[in-house]
Amino acid sequence: MELNTRNMLEGKPYTPATAELNRYARQGHRLSHDYNLTYDNQTEQRAAILAELLGAHGQNIYLQGPIQFDYGRFTTIGDNFYANFNLTVLDTCPVTIGDNVMLGPNVSLLTAKHPLRYQQRNLREVDGQLLDYEFGAPITIEDNCWLGGNVTVLGAGTIGAGSVIGAGTVVTKDVPANSLVVGNPGRVVRQITEADRLQNFPW
Repeated sequence: MELNTRNMLEGKPYTPATAELNRYARQGHRLSHDYNLTYDNQTEQRAAILAELLGAHGQNIYLQGPIQFDYGRFTTIGDNFYANFNLTVLDTCPVTIGDNVMLGPNVSLLTAKHPLRYQQRNLREVDGQLLDYEFGAPITIEDNCWLGGNVTVLGAGTIGAGSVIGAGTVVTKDVPANSLVVGNPGRVVRQITEADRLQNFPW
């Protein structure tokens, strides 16, 4: 792995324009496209694509599709994972998802970041080539979490185990375990407790 790619994964400034990252991105985009051409009942084809696309994954994972991964190889998913329509993952830094995680439609996991100052953000010429420099921060979603529809998780956020993120929330920082989070930016409303157990459920 090249130094530029290691810098990317460590959240340091890097350029996405290297041959190695271009190769990784093309593969991630192609495999995402291939997955999106399959139907729900084509389980063997989907499993083969995900095995090539993702860095690692557990058992019993289901991605409704369509999906879009920047690289895919820098994303790991645990057991019993479900993602509804239109999952987007920009895994310029590692994305780590635990067991028993559910994602609603239009969820975006975005590790990529850009400088606020345009002087650092704009394209610049380096050795006769126009380049931009970026950076990022990892995302971790721990076990037993549910993210509602249209949730966006930004880099540098760890969502603690057992948490629920309400629809439309933008997560910008760490979330304690067993938290109910809503809003933009996301804020902890309260802890999820035994009082939230539904009485008409059989367990």
